[in-house]
Amino acid sequence: MKTWSFLTNHALVLVAIAQDPGIRLREIGDMVGITERAAYTIVSELTAAGYISRERRGRRNHYTLRTDLPLPDPLPRERSLGDLLSILAARDRRRG
Repeated sequence: MKTWSFLTNHALVLVAIAQDPGIRLREIGDMVGITERAAYTIVSELTAAGYISRERRGRRNHYTLRTDLPLPDPLPRERSLGDLLSILAARDRRRG
């Protein structure tokens, strides 16, 4: 039973995109535990805020993260999105 989460769905979507810039909305939803429509809404909000951009490549979107932007929260405002993602989206080095 999940009672609370350390990261918001927006942060989890950013991590999913950082790990796979060609990820589909359905896959984002599956990873985060939200619907595809909710994933679409979050990606749209992050795009409007300037944190990600979308480029159409064939039938798929490719996302680019603006890792130089500051985090929107007041406490860690001195940190950039890249600082956060370098920790959260890092692949397990033991797996190669």
